[in-house]
Amino acid sequence: MSKKKVSGSYKENLLKRSDDAKTVRKIAAVIIISLALILVIGSISGYLYINSALEPVDPDSSEDINIEIPLGSSTSEIASILEENGIIKDGTIFQFYTKFKNVTGFQAGNYTFSPSMNVDELLGALQNGRVTEEPVYSITIPEGQTIDQIAATYGEKLQFSKEDFLNKVNDPEYIETLISTYPNILTNDLLNPEIRTPLEGYLFAATYQFYSENPSVEEVVNRMLEKTVNVVTPYMDEISGQDLTVHEALTMASVVENEASSNEQRKKIAGLFYNRLDEGMALQTDPTVLYALGEHKDQVTYDDLEVESPYNTYHVNSLPVGPISNFAETSLEATVNPEETDYLYFLHDDEGNIHFSETNEAHNKLREEHIN
Repeated sequence: MSKKKVSGSYKENLLKRSDDAKTVRKIAAVIIISLALILVIGSISGYLYINSALEPVDPDSSEDINIEIPLGSSTSEIASILEENGIIKDGTIFQFYTKFKNVTGFQAGNYTFSPSMNVDELLGALQNGRVTEEPVYSITIPEGQTIDQIAATYGEKLQFSKEDFLNKVNDPEYIETLISTYPNILTNDLLNPEIRTPLEGYLFAATYQFYSENPSVEEVVNRMLEKTVNVVTPYMDEISGQDLTVHEALTMASVVENEASSNEQRKKIAGLFYNRLDEGMALQTDPTVLYALGEHKDQVTYDDLEVESPYNTYHVNSLPVGPISNFAETSLEATVNPEETDYLYFLHDDEGNIHFSETNEAHNKLREEHIN
């Protein structure tokens, strides 16, 4: 009888110890997984922070800041001077970067720097003792340009070719890296296989200054995306208020850009496009047809309207699958703050004026009056 009790007690203890061991293993697994996640998240956050710290404080700045680097200044002291004057984002990262790159031989003197310079450009100037840093290249990218046109401009003025630029911006791995680096504006929408060129519309129209002799494609793209971030970020709440994603907002802005030339026109056309979408009507805008065709021509034919493409707004009853060009900030402003009207139709006359109408009957009458 006593042996049975002992035996039963032993089995119960054994089962209890087994359950305890399982619990301990589960707890240990949770802790290990949690630590691993913390490590991964920390590594990603660290990478993004460091990458950001090496970029210009303000890529759009044209401000000149005069500073003095005293004789015998250490890297730490130079970093502090640059950070205090708003020329770099983080002095500590600057120090680690110079050590990692083994950059030495900084020259004392009075310098004129700009917040639009990145760390490599600053290091080059400090090593060479160039008191006033003039841009090596100043390149203007106009509004309404496609990636192909942008690539051609850089290919003519910089050391890489148009093909080098296009190959890079169409590299899926590179695009995924950029999505991680600029998560506020770049999303997995760019990975849609129907999109012709992922960064179409995301490289903002502006004048870009480069201070190195041989800027890379990556440096150029980063400079342009930084500009896009600076322009788009203040509109984030308004984009959400229109129930749009950033990708949709930039797509609409690109279409508005290609249909209008004045701020007043842009706001009316944006409002009209929303009206058509609300009515389930196709936008039927010719610039999307030309983008779908991959051609630039003065007249769109009836055959052109039939092209089957997710960009052709005669073919789809929605926005195009992605932007068709870059755009001016005023087109984005019109996209998020359109003029409220009942217009559903518009046309351009031969003098560049735009005529709006609420009904197809009125639209056809305007067509007879203004279109030869």
